[in-house]
Order: sequence, then structure tokens, then C-alpha cells
Amino acid sequence: MSSGYRFSAEDLDFLTSSVGDDLLAAAQARPLTDSSLLADLTGLRRSVGSRAQAVAETVRLRRKAVPKLGEQAARWLFTDEALQQATPWPVAQHRAARLAGHGVHDLTCSVGADLAALVPVCEPAIGSDLDPVRARMARHNLASLGVPAPVLVADALTVVSRGLLPYADPARREAGRRITSVDTLPSVADLDHVHSARLPVLRLPPGIDYEALGRPGEVEIVSLDGGAREAVLWPPELGVTSRRATVLSSTGAGFEVTSDDPDEVAKTVQPEHLVGEWLVDPDAAVVRAHLVRHYGCRHGLRQLDPHLAYLAGPRPAGVRAFRVLDSAAYSVATVTGWIRRDGTGTLEIKQRGTSVVPDELRKRMRPAMTKDTTVAHTLVVARIGDRPWAFWCRASESAP
Repeated sequence: MSSGYRFSAEDLDFLTSSVGDDLLAAAQARPLTDSSLLADLTGLRRSVGSRAQAVAETVRLRRKAVPKLGEQAARWLFTDEALQQATPWPVAQHRAARLAGHGVHDLTCSVGADLAALVPVCEPAIGSDLDPVRARMARHNLASLGVPAPVLVADALTVVSRGLLPYADPARREAGRRITSVDTLPSVADLDHVHSARLPVLRLPPGIDYEALGRPGEVEIVSLDGGAREAVLWPPELGVTSRRATVLSSTGAGFEVTSDDPDEVAKTVQPEHLVGEWLVDPDAAVVRAHLVRHYGCRHGLRQLDPHLAYLAGPRPAGVRAFRVLDSAAYSVATVTGWIRRDGTGTLEIKQRGTSVVPDELRKRMRPAMTKDTTVAHTLVVARIGDRPWAFWCRASESAP
């Protein structure tokens, strides 16, 4: 069964009925893995008939959704594409907290994942989507949480509400093709034009060239557990700074860096003197928000090179960092020597600003490595000035 199964209105009639609910619960006992799917579908057809694919797809999507959206999603309805684009729940809650107290219209509510976070804190909060199937899924999902809200079938480029702050999460794909550059569906320019009376809050891909958009307000890059998740464009009425990096964690810890923070850091000019210090690779949100120097200034770190994100100095609490054991101008012979000297069995390779390809270099290093995989090192290769430099490190995951 293709993960792109297209749900029909009749599928939703069945899935939301008491009979469908019972059969979905029974289907949970089946593995429904890629290898077992054909056999599972054969068994489901005996009890479900023509709705077997809809039942199987719903159970599979719910299993994928729970790690991303929490246990609340175990009774939700999804399409595969809607789940892929849905905001992870901690990120949705963070954004909703910034919108708390405002009346909000989610112009592209899809199956209601963002709306579920908005409804409890925004008064009022309504949603709309061009796809009637997704709009109906959103109504079901919100009702399952006990937070029903109006969900309309409407185009994001049509004004159907008054006085509410528009919010949109435009599509990143068109006919299965990932959209790149500054393109979305609908486009930022079209959304801003139609909703010019009150510019919308926009959730965009984290790698988007937000500077090319030239949009007034604040750009917030949000990461979760080290991975950049989104770029939120806040209109001037809600913008507090020009750029912000928000670093979230599933454990609840997190921090923010803004363009208003000081950015005076000293450049390390002698990389061979970094032995014993820590190398810090800032969170993806910090890097994409162009706030590396601000982050370094906050923690007393030095910048290895003006063009690189790596910083050096004391280790910020709770951040993965690399203790420098050795340092030299990069060469394969030098790295091989370190591996043999220290009996390395597991090698992590990170590079910035050089032509080194980590997977290819690791293959070349394998003959020098031992079978003791408990002896692990990290090689950081970075261009310092006009030459690549190698840092032989031991990574540390726990807080100092």
C-alpha cells in the first residue's frame, strides 16, 4: 500500500463511526509493518472489506504521529503528507505561547495539529483548509481533545474572517516535489498581499532564504533536540527583535539568542594552542539565524574563523562539545597517526569549510582502526584562515 493513500469522504464516514472505531482498535493488534502489510490487508479485508486500506493506513499513521505529536494523536485522523508537515508538539506549543491572548485564524490548518495548540490559549481560534477531507479530519481531531473550534473549507488566499491575526503554514511540496529557495504554496508574497490589512504569522522551512524575502518583522529559527524545525516570520506587530534562535528540547530545557544580544567575540588565531579546550558546534537554530557570534559572546567563547560556526573555550552547560586532545594542520598521515596511537575503534568525522568528505575519509582510515568500538574519538576538520586544520577530540554528551 502506498503511503500516499487518498482518503475519501466515505472513508471518513466509516472511520468516525462506532463500527469503524471498534475495527481501528482491533487493527492495532496487527503489526502492519512493510513486510507484513500484504498479509495484514488480506486479514483486514475479511472484516473490513473495501475499507481495509483506510483502516491500515490510519493505524500506521497514528503510530508515526505519537512520537511527534504525543499520545493525543493516537485517536487522530491524518493523511501521510499532512503528518509529514505537522509541527512537532513542543514546537507548536512554543509558537502558541507567543500567540496567546490573540484571536487567530489558521489559514492552512490541515488536520489541525497547530490549531490544537492554539485553541486553548487564543480567543477565538478558527481554522480553514482548501481540502475538505483535511478540514473534516481537523474537526474530528479537535473534538477528540475536547477543544472543538470552527474549521471552514476555504482557500488561504480568500479573506473569510475579520479582525483575527492570520497564521499560515504553506506547503513545501508540489506534486510530491520538495519546494526550495523561497517558494511555498501559496507564496509569501501572495499571502501578504491578500492579508495586507494584518500581515500573517508564517511558518516556513528552516532553510529558507529569509533575507531574500525582505519581509519586515522578526525571523525566528526554532530547533528541537538539535534539529532545525522551522523559520517563523513574525509581522512587525508581534516582532520583538530582527532575528531570534529558539532552542527547544523534549526534556523541557531550552534557551534563546537574539540579534539584540552582544556579539563581540575574539577570534582564535593559533589553533594549535586549543589543546585542552572545548570546541562547540552551536545548535542549528543559532547557525541558521546567523547568531553564532552572539551565542559565543554570551558564553565567553572565541570564534575559530569569521566564516565558521565553530567556537572554542569553556563549555556551556548541557551542550554537546568536543574536548581537544591534539591539533595540527590537516593531513591523512597525521590523522592516521592519532588513530593508531590512541587505539581508536569508532571515529566520528565533522568538517566545515573544507573539501573533506567524512564517509570517504572514514573508509581510508578503517585499516588503522581497532576492533574495540568502545574507544571513540571525533575528528573535526575546519578551514582556519587559508588552510584546513585538524582537531582530535573526545565528544562529551553530558553536562559538565
